[in-house]
Amino acid sequence: MPAMSQDELKGRAEALSGDLTAWRRDLHRRPELGFEEHETAAYLKARLEPLGLDELREGVAQTGVVGVLRAPESRGPAVLLRADMDALPIQEVEGRPYVSEIPGRMHACGHDGHMSMLLGAATLLSERRGDLKRDVLFCFQPGEEGFGGADKMIQDGVLDLADVGEVYGLHLWSTMKSGTFQLRPGPLMAAQDEFEATFVGRGGHAALPHQTIDPLVAAAQAVAALQTVVARAVDPLEAAVVSVGVLEAGTACNIIPDTARFHGTMRSFREDVRATLRRRVQEVIEGTAAAAGCKVDYKLHKGYPAVVNDGAAAAHMSELARDVVGDDNVIECPPMACAEDFSYFLNARPGAFAFLGAGGPDRPGHHTPEFDIDESVLPRGAELLARLALQPAAPSGRARS
Repeated sequence: MPAMSQDELKGRAEALSGDLTAWRRDLHRRPELGFEEHETAAYLKARLEPLGLDELREGVAQTGVVGVLRAPESRGPAVLLRADMDALPIQEVEGRPYVSEIPGRMHACGHDGHMSMLLGAATLLSERRGDLKRDVLFCFQPGEEGFGGADKMIQDGVLDLADVGEVYGLHLWSTMKSGTFQLRPGPLMAAQDEFEATFVGRGGHAALPHQTIDPLVAAAQAVAALQTVVARAVDPLEAAVVSVGVLEAGTACNIIPDTARFHGTMRSFREDVRATLRRRVQEVIEGTAAAAGCKVDYKLHKGYPAVVNDGAAAAHMSELARDVVGDDNVIECPPMACAEDFSYFLNARPGAFAFLGAGGPDRPGHHTPEFDIDESVLPRGAELLARLALQPAAPSGRARS
């Protein structure tokens, strides 16, 4: 793309700043949980319809919205650009002019900004349809926060609406420096699984412990033993996490309970490490229960795969990001142990996922009542998404890093 065209695109993206902020605030006021995003979908449809897209579909994976913009003469596989739609069950702090109007619901992860940026990219590209060399899918995805909406959209045929060859996504990150794009080739975000274990013993009077089978002590021993899984079963050069966040047992200090329960999470970046965690966590829990004379009900809840960026696509995205914010503001970041269901798109097609800094280290983090973003970065995200669609695909023949 000639330099003048780049300047024009940047200026047009900046000119959309007021709209981007207004869209984000409208969506922020009316947050909806996963697969409940009916009002959100209607809002998106109302703003996509005037753009003259070639196709606009509702109800993809229940509440998702997909717009398709066809190139005049397609010269390669289509590109899919994705934004997630759902909010979280969090009560927002008061005092903001755009505070959530739904009690106990809040956009506390930036998805309102993601939708705004993708609306911006759709606006920019609809104005430059003649410059497109490939078809573009604008994918507004429901149910990212634990519901696996990306997988459900794929099952519902979103990748078949065009010959999709690449997928890209952006995530605003409140604790990263505003205006920086941060990504890396290979693993970027972790795979996530959850586990639950209920230890069943025989309760009784705490003064007569020899007449009981104490599930609380067994559960506590298992929690402590789980700390050895990463230390002793995982290569020390690999990253992994096993954490227990819930431990429940008992009703009184002088009663040994019949049951004790805990609930935890596993994080990893490689499938072989993930398999090791799954196996060893179950073995430790069941072995500790057996040694204590308890029965145990163990459940594994399989979560999202790791977000693994294609090497060539990540380099392509980084190069275009430099056109948006300059060399110094494109950073190769370390992997993050949080999980993201964009991983399903990356398992299905080559592509890349990146963070857009929207604050700094002193700003409240994600999934908190105080969460907020620096809205001035929204034009930068819309511009990068548009550039990804206007440019040819990243080099072919790539392999995962």
